[in-house]
Amino acid sequence: MANYKKYHRPIPLAKKLGIGFLAAILAFFLIIFIIKMLGFRYVEITREDGSIVKFTGKIGETGAPSSGTLYFSDGTTAEIVDGGATLVYSDGVKYTGQLSGAYRRHGQGTITLANGDVYSGTFVNDAITGSGVYTFANGDVYEGELIDGLKNGKGIYRYANGDLYEGGFYLDFRDGEGKFIWADGSSFEGIYAGGLKTGYGVYKYANGDLYEGNFELDMRQGLGKYVWASGESYEGEFYNNTFNGYGTYIWTGEEGRASYSGYFADGQIKIVK
Repeated sequence: MANYKKYHRPIPLAKKLGIGFLAAILAFFLIIFIIKMLGFRYVEITREDGSIVKFTGKIGETGAPSSGTLYFSDGTTAEIVDGGATLVYSDGVKYTGQLSGAYRRHGQGTITLANGDVYSGTFVNDAITGSGVYTFANGDVYEGELIDGLKNGKGIYRYANGDLYEGGFYLDFRDGEGKFIWADGSSFEGIYAGGLKTGYGVYKYANGDLYEGNFELDMRQGLGKYVWASGESYEGEFYNNTFNGYGTYIWTGEEGRASYSGYFADGQIKIVK
């Protein structure tokens, strides 16, 4: 019986390459599928201001990042930890709270700055804006309204030395109606502008003295009344914190005179000839 050899036609090179290419594509998509099934993602977002933020990491069941790294246009990065609840930035900042779809601090959260300051409250597009509590590294505490990290609106500022201010703020300055209580018991209640007592107010001194009247640039200036703890009083015009102009000074009687009405200069009776 004759023996016959089987003949195998060689596979063309082009076909081999095609099969290899197809296998590589299938392997690539299989890897991508497995990565996605495991929750890993790469996301690049262009924000409304033109800046770009990139995310590489893992997402949770809700679709929000649970771990990974954020890369920002300014060169800083942020590690996502605690199951997505906390961002640890490369510049030393730490944030725990809500994020927007563009990975901005947005909503309620707490941020610890590199200098040790801590703010807990409302954020709007990365800015400290809304109401919250800002604790400074030196021990001062502000509770109230803020805009872009500045005290703006109504609030209470407690100083580490025991002083306290409650009232209006504008661009980080005391502004509008407010009350300042010093640790020594002195107090002022009245109008502020740019951080200075301006307009009508009442100043009660720790020694029992009292001034009620007008202020300018943090000084008693204009019309007002000063009453000493001893009972003596002056009512009239003030300039640079002292009697200047027309007014009435009332003694307690121990000086042998009851009152004087006339002109004063730098706190002294001015004799008009």
